[in-house]
Amino acid sequence: MKDKITNAIADLLSSAVIDLPEDVENALRRAMEKEDEIGKAQLKAILENVELARKQKKPICQDTGTPTFFVKMGTNFPYRDLIEEAIIEGVRKATKNIPLRPNAVDIITGKNSGDNTGDFVPPIHWEIFKGDECIITAMPKGGGSENASVVKMLPPGAGLEGVKNFVIEWIAHLGGDPCPPTTVGVGIGGSANVAMELAKKALIRKIGERNRHKEVAKIEEELMEAINSTGIGVMGLGGKTTVLDVHVEVAHRHPASLPVAIAVQCWANRRKSIKIDKEGEIWNID
Repeated sequence: MKDKITNAIADLLSSAVIDLPEDVENALRRAMEKEDEIGKAQLKAILENVELARKQKKPICQDTGTPTFFVKMGTNFPYRDLIEEAIIEGVRKATKNIPLRPNAVDIITGKNSGDNTGDFVPPIHWEIFKGDECIITAMPKGGGSENASVVKMLPPGAGLEGVKNFVIEWIAHLGGDPCPPTTVGVGIGGSANVAMELAKKALIRKIGERNRHKEVAKIEEELMEAINSTGIGVMGLGGKTTVLDVHVEVAHRHPASLPVAIAVQCWANRRKSIKIDKEGEIWNID
């Protein structure tokens, strides 16, 4: 069973770096329809790249990112002891077979491991639920967009208006660095590490999928409108589309703290998911 899951992980990662999700591609096409000449030309080139990657079965971007995984595991899932090792081995296999660019560098020696594994790499975000299935999402995280990440502890008195101002100012400050149009994940509350966990998790939501809380969904829409009004545009060259979407997740906070984390994905918002049931059957899911 371990070999079966390992092969599925390798295939999952291969699909993620080659085949852009339908919701992201559709959002890029909608953006192209409303852009002016410069933005339209950039988006046309991006979409041609997406089609070529799919046709030639080659990675969308030369930076195949840090292979990042989100695992939702049922408490009664019978193969839970196999998942972590299968993910690591699957990453090694995908790195060799696709191939992926090796992006895991030792912090002390500066030596590249050569297979995208190492201390805490690949990153795996775990979530436990009552059930007997396991859902694994692969999200290759590019270095340029990861450099756009930030956590700030705002004074509680700043309130939600302070949070929104911080997000808008930070994205405006980035300009074209994270290869817009981006998808922005925002985590509010919890603690510094919880806020960033929420921000990263927000990135795997589909474009246009709103937070279940109406008040939070409203914040998402307000942030999206405000950031797109900055005029940064596609690749920072000006235009109407700086972000494809903004996703916000929230947690309760300490009375003395207001943590805010921002995580960014470039236009190549790559992610794919599989489900493994209790019988060991594996299939792709949207």
